[in-house]
Amino acid sequence: MSIFSALLPPLNPLLVDWRGKTVWIVGASSGIGQATAAALHSQGARVIVSARKAEALAAFVAQHPGSRALTLDATRREAVTLVAQQLLAQGPLDCVMYCAGHYNAMRADAMDVEDMARHMQVNYLGALYVLDALLPHFLARGAGHISLVGSVAGYRGLPNSLAYGPTKAALINLSETLYLDLHGKGIGVSIINPGFVETPLTAANQFDMPALLTPQQAASAILQGWARGAFEIHFPKRFTLWLKALRVMPNRLFFQLVRRVAL
Repeated sequence: MSIFSALLPPLNPLLVDWRGKTVWIVGASSGIGQATAAALHSQGARVIVSARKAEALAAFVAQHPGSRALTLDATRREAVTLVAQQLLAQGPLDCVMYCAGHYNAMRADAMDVEDMARHMQVNYLGALYVLDALLPHFLARGAGHISLVGSVAGYRGLPNSLAYGPTKAALINLSETLYLDLHGKGIGVSIINPGFVETPLTAANQFDMPALLTPQQAASAILQGWARGAFEIHFPKRFTLWLKALRVMPNRLFFQLVRRVAL
C-alpha cells in the first residue's frame, strides 16, 4: 500500500472475512470466475456458480463441498431473473461477480456484425440483466457488493479489439456510474480490469501476451483488491500501469505509439 492510499479512506467497504458470506459468480465454468469461486470457497464463503456449461459446474461443486451450481445463459433475461429469484429465496446475497465473457479478435477490415452483437450480449447485456434482477434486493438491504469484470482492453481502442474492447469500455463506464449512484446507499461497486490471463478466451490469441498470469494469480489479486476496498482492481500492475498511461496520452501520440508497437 502506498503512503498516498494509506491517507485516504477506501472507496468500498472492506471485504476481508468471507466466512458465511454468500457470493454468486456468473461465468464460473473456467478461468478467472472459476478460480475466484475456488478462492472464496477456501475462505469460507458460500459460493454459487453459474454458467452455461453444466458439466463444468457439476465438477466444481463435486470438488468444493457446500457450493451450489445454477446453470444459466446470461444472455436470456428471463433465465437470469428466474435463477436470481431461486437464489434469493434461499437467503440474502452478499456479493455478485459478473465474469461471463465472449472474445474473438477482430479488425475493421474483417468486421462481423453478428459476432460483435454476440460480444455485446454476453459481455454487457448479461451484466445488465443480472443487475436488474439483484439491485432491488441490494437496495432493500442497504448492503451488498457488485463486481464487474472488465478488461484493460476497455481503456482505449486497440488492434484486434473491434468487438471486445467496446463492451469492456461499456462495463468500465457502467461501473463508474453505478458507484456514483449506489455508494451512498451502502452498496459497494468494483470493476476488475485484468491484463492477460490464461483462460479459454485468450488461448486462441496469435500474438505475444506480456505479463501473462494464471487464473489463480488473478483470483488472488481480486481478493486482495476487495480486501483493500478498491474500486478498480487491475493486474498485473507491471503491465496495466503502462496501459493506464495510454488513457491520458494525446491522441496523436497514442495512435503513433500503438501503430509502432502493435501493428
